[in-house]
Amino acid sequence: MEEDANQFPTKELLDNVPIVEDERDEPEAPEFQVEFLPPAAEKGADSGGRRPGNADADPSGKKTAAPAGFQACGLRRTLGRLETLQEEKELLVQKTRGELRACRQRIELIAKQQASVEAEVAAGREANNTASVGRLQAVSRRLCTELDDERALQSQLRAALLKSESAMWHIAIQKGRLEDVQASAQEEEAAARKGLRAHAAEQLHREEEALKKAERNRLLRVRKAMHLQKEHGLRHQKLVEDAKKNHKIAVKFLRASLGRIREQEREKEMGSQEHMRRRMDAVLALKNSISANRETLRKFQAWGQARAELAEQKARAQKEMILAQGGDAFRHLSHQRQRQELEAQNRAFEEQQRLRKQEIVGRILKEEAAGETRRKRRSSPTKTTGRLTLRDETWGYISDVCGDRGTVALPRNLLQDSEAVSPPIASQLLEAISYESVQGDSGNITWEHDTLAEPEIPGLWKEDYKPSQVPKEEVDRKPVGGTKMDKDILARTMEQLRSRVTHRQVASGHEFKGRPFNSKPKLIHFKDFDVGKVYKKKITLINATYAINHCKPVGVEEHLRDFIRIDFDPPGPMSAGMSCEVLVTFKPMINKDLEGSISFLAQTGGFSVPLKCSTKKCMLSLDKELIDFGSYVVGETASRIVTLTNIGGLGTKFKFLRASESCEMDTSQSVAKTSNLFTYEDKGIYDKITTSFSEQKIEGNESPPIDMTSQKESGKLDGKEQEEGRPAESEGVTMSAVMTVPPNEEQTEISLGEVAEGEIGPFSSIKVPVIFTPIIPGAVYTKFKVVFKNQQCPTLYFRVTGVAIDVPVWVPKPSVDLKICMYDRLYQDSVLVHTRSKAALRLKFEVCKELRGHMELLPETGYIQAQSSYTVQLKFLPRHSLPEDAGKYFDKESRVLEAPMTIRVADQIKPVGFTVHAVVTTSDLELSPSAVDFGHCTVYEAVRTQVSLCNLSLLPQGFGFVGLPKFVDVQPSDGFGTILPLETLQLDVIFQPTKAKEYNFELVCKSEINRCFKLSCRAVGVRPPLGLSHYQVKFAATSLYHTSVATLYVINSHVSMSSLTHSAPRVGSEDVSPVGPTTFEFLPPPDSPITISPLVGTVLPGKRCLVQVAFRPVLPTKLILQEALQTLTKEAEVKSPCKDTVTQRKDLRRQSSTLRLQGRDHLPRASTTQAAKLQKLDLKPRGCLPESGCPSCATNQFWGPGGKGTEAEAGRRGRGAEHSALSAPCPTPSPHNTLYLELWCPAVAPSLVVTSDKGKTIFNFGDIAVGHRGIKKVSIQNISPEDLTVEFSVLNPSGPFILLTPISKLPAGDTQVLTLSFSPRESILAQETLDIITKRDTLSLTLVGTGVASTITCSIEGDVLDMGYVIAGESVSSSFKLQNRSALPIRFSMKLDSLSSSRRGKSQQRLPQFLAFPAQRTEVVGTQNHSGQSVFSVIPVEGVIDPGKTQDFTVTFSPDHESRYFSDRLQVVLFGKKLSHQILLKGAAREHMMFVEGGDPLDVPVESLTVIPTCDPEHREEAEELKPILVTLDYVQLDTDMPAPPATRELQVGCIRTTQLSPKKTVEFSLDGAASLQHKGFTIEPSRGFVERGQTKTISISWLPPADFDLDHPLVVSALLQLKGDVKETYKVFFVAQVVSGP
Repeated sequence: MEEDANQFPTKELLDNVPIVEDERDEPEAPEFQVEFLPPAAEKGADSGGRRPGNADADPSGKKTAAPAGFQACGLRRTLGRLETLQEEKELLVQKTRGELRACRQRIELIAKQQASVEAEVAAGREANNTASVGRLQAVSRRLCTELDDERALQSQLRAALLKSESAMWHIAIQKGRLEDVQASAQEEEAAARKGLRAHAAEQLHREEEALKKAERNRLLRVRKAMHLQKEHGLRHQKLVEDAKKNHKIAVKFLRASLGRIREQEREKEMGSQEHMRRRMDAVLALKNSISANRETLRKFQAWGQARAELAEQKARAQKEMILAQGGDAFRHLSHQRQRQELEAQNRAFEEQQRLRKQEIVGRILKEEAAGETRRKRRSSPTKTTGRLTLRDETWGYISDVCGDRGTVALPRNLLQDSEAVSPPIASQLLEAISYESVQGDSGNITWEHDTLAEPEIPGLWKEDYKPSQVPKEEVDRKPVGGTKMDKDILARTMEQLRSRVTHRQVASGHEFKGRPFNSKPKLIHFKDFDVGKVYKKKITLINATYAINHCKPVGVEEHLRDFIRIDFDPPGPMSAGMSCEVLVTFKPMINKDLEGSISFLAQTGGFSVPLKCSTKKCMLSLDKELIDFGSYVVGETASRIVTLTNIGGLGTKFKFLRASESCEMDTSQSVAKTSNLFTYEDKGIYDKITTSFSEQKIEGNESPPIDMTSQKESGKLDGKEQEEGRPAESEGVTMSAVMTVPPNEEQTEISLGEVAEGEIGPFSSIKVPVIFTPIIPGAVYTKFKVVFKNQQCPTLYFRVTGVAIDVPVWVPKPSVDLKICMYDRLYQDSVLVHTRSKAALRLKFEVCKELRGHMELLPETGYIQAQSSYTVQLKFLPRHSLPEDAGKYFDKESRVLEAPMTIRVADQIKPVGFTVHAVVTTSDLELSPSAVDFGHCTVYEAVRTQVSLCNLSLLPQGFGFVGLPKFVDVQPSDGFGTILPLETLQLDVIFQPTKAKEYNFELVCKSEINRCFKLSCRAVGVRPPLGLSHYQVKFAATSLYHTSVATLYVINSHVSMSSLTHSAPRVGSEDVSPVGPTTFEFLPPPDSPITISPLVGTVLPGKRCLVQVAFRPVLPTKLILQEALQTLTKEAEVKSPCKDTVTQRKDLRRQSSTLRLQGRDHLPRASTTQAAKLQKLDLKPRGCLPESGCPSCATNQFWGPGGKGTEAEAGRRGRGAEHSALSAPCPTPSPHNTLYLELWCPAVAPSLVVTSDKGKTIFNFGDIAVGHRGIKKVSIQNISPEDLTVEFSVLNPSGPFILLTPISKLPAGDTQVLTLSFSPRESILAQETLDIITKRDTLSLTLVGTGVASTITCSIEGDVLDMGYVIAGESVSSSFKLQNRSALPIRFSMKLDSLSSSRRGKSQQRLPQFLAFPAQRTEVVGTQNHSGQSVFSVIPVEGVIDPGKTQDFTVTFSPDHESRYFSDRLQVVLFGKKLSHQILLKGAAREHMMFVEGGDPLDVPVESLTVIPTCDPEHREEAEELKPILVTLDYVQLDTDMPAPPATRELQVGCIRTTQLSPKKTVEFSLDGAASLQHKGFTIEPSRGFVERGQTKTISISWLPPADFDLDHPLVVSALLQLKGDVKETYKVFFVAQVVSGP
């Protein structure tokens, strides 16, 4: 207990002193009061102690059972209370003793403090320091008081302790008394429990019976319920199945119905699309036809006019001539007109006959085509030679029809065959009908005697047009459009057609250039064709342009038109990447190679697909040119196969001969077969040979199969014979004389097999055996040739060699290679021995005596049968003494063993030998170093050290570290792998302690042959008082000048000295670190891109501190200077002349060799750095020197949990870094309590950079008007080595910034331009950030712009400018102003609706305004000038209004005819798109100076386009009519008694100001019948007067209904209004008055 008390620090004892003073005056604790047993318990204890067997002596047990049970329960309760009280007293005693011990320590401490204070008082008195002495005396008095208090407390604690101990003794005595009573009570309790168990067993038996009965009842109920449930389930299942069947049937019918409906809808949709497409095609065709024939129509019109003028001149001249001769010109002209009509009728009849002839020819050609089809379908076509064919009859009929003279067709009996047609008739046919018309459609027949083509649109030519007569001999020489003017017109027309057919295709700013369609296959190749057969191939055309394109075939070249036909159904518009198929049919008529192309025309230009047709040819080759039999014994026979292969489609005869022989083959048939022209009868020769290949070609197969099976079999046979039958060249056979036969002599040893000549078919191969039968020992050489019947096939040659020897026994493998062998391991192989002898031989196998301890041949003796083989077993077990035992047969440097073996044959002097080769190596693995000291390592990090594992063997070995402790790891591959021969692997041994202690262990490395190699290790585990929330921080790949931030915590978890609650911090087996505030400090290396905040801090026990780590890579200035220097150096080297080239090359070679050696030395480090591509920071503790033995400065590297790489030191802490209330010395900090923070800082170059505006990423659009748009273009470049997928952050959808040209992919090194727009909707300063996101990094662009509202004001009120009345032909001007009230210059433009093209399109699509109701008339553009010039004009039309400035505009009204409905609308457009104001312009024009306004409209505001001619002045009065004016007056009758006001209207009479001279300056007006009107209730003022120029006068009209007015009939009266000015005008004014009820 005293030891435990001594463990409390002095600081805690002093802190507890005031607490003890507070507890001194408390009353005594209740635990010190001893409870005594009750009297009954004491009595029971006494009786129980005197008579233990009293319970058994009682005669009446039933009566005493219950009191005994109660007594036992009371005893148990008493014992429980005693035990509880005893435990409490023990705890109280321990607590009192602890307080007493603490009190004693405080007394001792106070006594020591008194002694020190008295010594200080004595020293102060000696020094006469009164103030210090006084203070120290006060301290001394306080200490005395505290000492007295502690002593009093000590006495109290002693008394309490004695009292508690006495109470414990009393409790122990009472407990001993009750032990006997407790024993007897337990016996009685056992007897009672036994009786209870018997009763319980009986009760249990009864319950089990009842339970079984209940279980039987339950089972019956369950069976019944299951039966009912099963029946219910069967019914339900049947219902479900019926429902499923009905559902399937319904679904089937529903799908069928829906399918029919969809099919009908699809057919309707396709039909509508097809109809629409046909309509569009028809419209386009009509448009193109009209455009193409426009020039032709002009030419024909010009020709017609010229002919009409010429005919008129001729008629006039002829008439004058007849009149001059005195004849009747009228009669002559009538006769001539009748003659012309007769000629016209003749021409019409001839044209009708010609059309009928064409129809007959078409029918005949169709019948001929149908007959040919029927003949082709028949298997054996028959020809009739006794009568004319339908084709001959057709040609004869055509020749008769087309001739100008009435020739008669030849009789049928005179025509025997198709060759009987004479050449003149054929020439006439060629003149009449073109080749294309005969082969194509019958409706396309063209007759050459027509000089002009018929127009596509009938009715364009005049009826009296007579074509010019051209001589027939000039028809063939004169081209279409023979004159120069015709050629020019034709050239212009064709150029227009080409310009409409092809056009440029531009997509996303890129113009497509190149081939518009790709062909698959690229070459159409018809190989090995037969004349007369039909071959078909399909090609696929793929649209390779950027957008929709069209394609149509143009045709094939001229020399291919007779053989090639194209079947192509144009698919219409094709999207990019879509394809269509073209069927090419080839029907050869001549046996000749053809080459050409098929031309197509696309929307972007023409292209062609090459075409090639190859005839059948012989392509022969031999599989080998040299056959080497090798060495064979005389008398043996060997065979080799030479294969003759024909990969062509034409067969021929062949013959194998010796090179010295000659042979002449008949080539008459081959010449006949290779003729250029083939008839249908000759075609049968090739049908027998190439029937199967022709069928494959028709299906589209280009490459026919070749007989490769025979070649494979021959190759296998040759390999087998070479392996088994070739003797060894290294046999020990000596030949006295070797005979070499000259090659020019006949060789009987080498001969050909039975198949030496024959016929080889197309696409087949022939195998010819070559037999070698050696007769005389020596070398044999023969040369053979292969000649062919086809003269186009060259002669092929091949050579045959062989060697004949005479040895009976030999070894096929004279060298047995055991490869690489290890010591102390067994290796076996078999040696095969052959014999050529015809008798059995005895063999003896011998091993050289040096190797008999390592090598063995089993059996040592054997018998080999005649002409058979024998196998001997070779065993090799190398020992470590092999280098010394083998001697000369073993090379110690190369470790190569060459052991000669001998086979002795009976009755043979020279033995047969063979050699055993092997490379013997060791199986040792070497670990370096043999012992590893990890030093001190915290439990939060791991220490890594490198160990070299060297393989001393020449074989790769598998290895693995087995039985590793949990705190050790070996990498890579967890310590397992394969090490190559003589290779040294660097292994990382990682040690991560789990607790603070000293470690000593061994690592075991096992090889694959179960050899063990050990490595001794030791280390010291350290647990520091501080910890980090993360020991490894991996920053994302950060671009230059970007910042990445990570957050972590420094945690102080050391809150108690007890090692039971948590792991106490310590170094190895040293003492535990004290509890208290702990200070840390981060030590980043200098000039690093790492920023840690805060660097220094203090963490209280149980608290944590937030730390932020920021990584911002920058480009060092030194690196920039180095790159600049290297660039300048390279430029200087390029500019300087090349001198001493040889010396420079030698220096470069030396430098490269030096670099290679250096690269080998530093290979592991370089590879690690390149693989990681990271900036790893190794932060060492401050003040740590290399020679100090600090682990961070040693070769070991520190690892975080689960991390791999070097670490950075985060902080350190020493035992003296604690804070206390008193100042105490701080010991030297320990370097072992160091935390390491691993930082992975990958710094990469930015993948995207801004190349525009000097690389700035902030783009200011400046001030932009609201509703307008500002554009900025940003160029970004991909400087990374790979293509990047680009994504953009989402800008504010309601914001003013828009990315107009986003991109999805940016190739490496490519530059793209992004277009950004700023469109403000209000006056605001906007700013947003656009992030360009790639998989590498993100580029942020800051967009800034200011929106400025553009406002202008107009000086016209109501936006209506009325120009008034103007004399027709004169003009009047008016002006208004626009003021710019914004702070931005405004660009304006003035537009008139009458000049707008959109208004014309809209007006054409609507009904005329005069057909609409007046309330629905919204047309603002009224009557316009007849001359086509605009009625209204404005100056200026466009310009810029500066901020705060005013712009004046002048509007001029210039009518050219009389109308009251001149109107137009003037629109003020800002910045080309914003409509600011709309001003309605109105005006009226008169031919005279007077006008009248007012009244109800009687006409429409739209005038007719027809110009009404004016009358002459003398007839003006006659033509003058009264102009009506309607004035309607509505008198409103009120219900009240007050009289209603009269109905009033007004008419205005005006005089127009004009510049014309007029005798009258005023206009007089008078209204007749004013008196009669007054009787009707009308009042007119004034009824007469005059109006000056430029003035108007108002005539007021009012009406009150008279007394006799009929309300049911309105009042209608009229009066004449006369105006006198330059002319007199009379208007008839109709007054219609009525009474209406009031509201």
